[in-house]
This record gives sequence, structure tokens and C-alpha cells, in this order.
Amino acid sequence: MTWTAFHNRGETLRSVIATSAVRRDGLLPMDVDGVSVAFRDELDLLASLTLKWHTRLAGQIERMLAHQPMDLAEAVEIAWSNTAHELPGVRMIIDHYRAHPLDDAMASAMEAASFKEHHLLAVMAGRTSIGDEAADRVGAEIEERARLLHRGMPVVTPDAVYAEPEVRGSLLERLRAVVAA
Repeated sequence: MTWTAFHNRGETLRSVIATSAVRRDGLLPMDVDGVSVAFRDELDLLASLTLKWHTRLAGQIERMLAHQPMDLAEAVEIAWSNTAHELPGVRMIIDHYRAHPLDDAMASAMEAASFKEHHLLAVMAGRTSIGDEAADRVGAEIEERARLLHRGMPVVTPDAVYAEPEVRGSLLERLRAVVAA
């Protein structure tokens, strides 16, 4: 793939993401300019959108864990919710084609993507380890809690979750204030 083709594919993908956010119908926007040139078929476009989702989700998880290291599960759930808030159309497309794949190849790809996402959620939440057979089930539970959290919740930034402790005076200054009161 040439640099120009790669750059055009990226521009087209951004247009697809923007269009999906506006439409929010869960269907691949194959009518967006450049899609038929940049992507082979629906599966190729869906794979690119899924990769975009997973990349953004992993980044959100890292951001939240950096600021909320004590409650890993909550940080992962908030990160999933934030990602769904940032990429609502993409999440709807992934959910739609996970439930209604067009063919066996898409069904297989969506099953693998779901499996990997559930493992990522479970491992990053500290509930399982890599290779644990329960990771898919645990990750699915975390995803469901994150979906419930996402409904009606605005995006939560790490700054909003973590508040700097109040600067207090020295012990001597506090004792003086108590005596003066």
C-alpha cells in the first residue's frame, strides 16, 4: 500500500466514523465517498472500525488506570463507557454485526474480536490472567456493567475522577487556628 493510498484510507475511515456517529443506525456506511476504493468489502471496513475501537479502548483503559489504580474494574468500566461515548456509531456497528453477521467470515471475525475485547477487559480489570479460560465470561460481565454505566452517563475524565488533595497548612498553623477559634 502506497503512502497516498494509506493516507486516503485513513481519511475515508475518519469520514466513516463521523458518518456512523451521525446516523447511529448500526449499519456500515458503504455509501461514504472513497469507501469502495479504500476498502475491499464490508468485512475489511468492519475490521478497520473494530481495530479503531480496540485501539481507543486500550488507550482509554491506560489513561483511567493511570489515575484510578485502586479500583481496576471501575476504571475499566469507565474507560469502556468513555470509548462508547467517543465512538458511538462504531460501537453500534460492532454490536449490530456481532449479532447479525453478513456471512461466516464476518461471524468468525466478530467472534474473535469479541473474545479479544473480553480478555482485554478482564485482564486489565485484574480479574483474570492471560490465558485464563474464564476471561471471556468475566470480560463479558465487565462489558455488561460498562454498558449499564454508559447509559445516561456523560464522559468521565481522569481529572474528574481524581481530585488533588486539599492543601492544608502545617501542624503548627492548624493548631494556631484551633486555639484562635
